[in-house]
Amino acid sequence: MIYEVRTYDIKPHSLPEVEKRFGEAYEKRKKYSELAAFWHTEIGPLNQIIHVWPYKDLEERGRIRAAAVKDGVWPPKTGEFMLSMRSDIMIPFAFSPEIKPGKMGPYFEMRTYTYASGELPKFAQLWEKALPARLKIGPVCAVWYSELGGLNKFVHIWPYPTLDARNETRTRAQATGMWPPSAVAKKEGLPVYQLLAQENKILMPAAFSPLQ
Repeated sequence: MIYEVRTYDIKPHSLPEVEKRFGEAYEKRKKYSELAAFWHTEIGPLNQIIHVWPYKDLEERGRIRAAAVKDGVWPPKTGEFMLSMRSDIMIPFAFSPEIKPGKMGPYFEMRTYTYASGELPKFAQLWEKALPARLKIGPVCAVWYSELGGLNKFVHIWPYPTLDARNETRTRAQATGMWPPSAVAKKEGLPVYQLLAQENKILMPAAFSPLQ
């Protein structure tokens, strides 16, 4: 499975109309394939929407998108509000859960790390060791790495019922001594991955998002 993560920067004050038009168009688009999630930023870079589409592979993505465009049901008519658009193809790690419809949030923290070339195997090894202890405290929504688009990107998304719950969960996780994964690396003498940049965003779902 792959996930296409489409990130659009939109004009200030346009979010309500943009989400309205996306929601209306999605009613016809979803017969071709369904969304995994549709979010807007609450904290971090503002005036940004992020929609996530799951596909079996790139061939299925191309076929479905072509059919929806040909039939005139997609994309929604939001061009007047767009400032920039980008698309990334993400691959889930074997230990990443599949995104399914349901309630996990409504606050989602998306953390994006840019790692040095060649560091991906270290990520996989450390996260596979460290994640089980972290999941005893709270769930993870997704753990991905980029295949197309922005390269050398590692993305993990965490759901929380409140922002206070986020802070409490992170404090509890760090107190175990098993989180973040770099703590496990120090304990077990494993190599730590080298990061070049880190970014996080707090996201909230649109009303029509299958993941809430």
